[in-house]
Amino acid sequence: MTDRLPLSRRTVLTAGALSAVTAALPLSAASAAAAGPESGSPASGRPGPHAPRLRFRSDRTFKVVQFNDTQDDERTDRRTVELIEKVLDQEQPDFVVINGDVITGGCETRLAVKQAINNVVAPMEARKVPWAVTYGNHDEDSLPQSGVDEAGMLEIYRSYAFNVNAESTRGVTGTSNTIVPIASSADKGREAFALWLIDSGRYAPSRIEGQDFAGYPTWDWLRMDQVAWYRTQSQGIEKRLGRKLPGLMFIHIALWEHRFMWWGGVDTRTAADAARGRARHGIVGERNEDECPGPFNSGMFNAILERGDVKGVFVGHDHINDYVGDYYGVKLGYAPGTGFGAYGLPGAERNRMRGGRVFELTENGNDVSIETRVVYARDLGIDLTANDQPMEPLPLPERQQAL
Repeated sequence: MTDRLPLSRRTVLTAGALSAVTAALPLSAASAAAAGPESGSPASGRPGPHAPRLRFRSDRTFKVVQFNDTQDDERTDRRTVELIEKVLDQEQPDFVVINGDVITGGCETRLAVKQAINNVVAPMEARKVPWAVTYGNHDEDSLPQSGVDEAGMLEIYRSYAFNVNAESTRGVTGTSNTIVPIASSADKGREAFALWLIDSGRYAPSRIEGQDFAGYPTWDWLRMDQVAWYRTQSQGIEKRLGRKLPGLMFIHIALWEHRFMWWGGVDTRTAADAARGRARHGIVGERNEDECPGPFNSGMFNAILERGDVKGVFVGHDHINDYVGDYYGVKLGYAPGTGFGAYGLPGAERNRMRGGRVFELTENGNDVSIETRVVYARDLGIDLTANDQPMEPLPLPERQQAL
């Protein structure tokens, strides 16, 4: 999260400098830049017809696991895969979201990108657990060497049997903004819940209207067309179903409201302010680094308040935060970093926070209750030594070898 790569398709398009860099982009990126997100893609952001369909269990429960920031190259730290496997075996989830920064800048070839991805998703595929990703700021770090942009990665992800990522939506910023519906336990044709997976981008452009971002956060932010897309899709779902559909939203980069909630205000940073925030919003968990939103408030939280369907927004990006609270009726929270190859706490405690977040959903008529907790590597018998333990890449499935 701490390194900045100057070139990304999102930054280029935002800065309005398309013509100057199109030649420098790989073919899939250049085509997308010229014509908007992928041609012929659905307007809804729904998974394709062959993607696995999700449904509440007969006991009206459904379990989601969120992993974050696996963030490694093709020689993934072996403990990252061990953690994913042990969480899957212990929790037996119905769905997994890898919420951004699946890989990072060490992949020098297309093969290495495929291997890095495969290391992380193979545990779900082996257990036949449906899964999807969002994109983070580091996923395209390998682009200059490997030539694989987010669109190319999406092709790889969607080739797996249990992936549910949607194609990118024409006219909407970001790669694979996806709505994953979960059917009712009582009626597989009735939608009971939705998972919103939204691309929060990479980095702010170098300048807007000649002004740089010195002194401001230089991460990316959700664009207004993404906020409008959520709002329009939410309204359409309500009209079609005759009711609001409850859901959770996953994005990589935190909203400004995550920071406001922790401190109990906008301009406050004292221990008393944090205590007020914790008490008012029922915050539990640790905050070991600053939240890193972009320089602008996207307005997504305002749209969520207006619509009243999304019950929680969960992020990653800041690896050593794992707190969650209730911010005016919406759960805002973090999953800690999952990847042992990425930064963690200082010194010998580097790997103490590695883990994943579990969501236990229970269907009750038109409502769904949500309980959430964190599962840590430290409680699963995984070696927490503050070093790197790279593994040999896992064998690629035949379908990925051919891509």
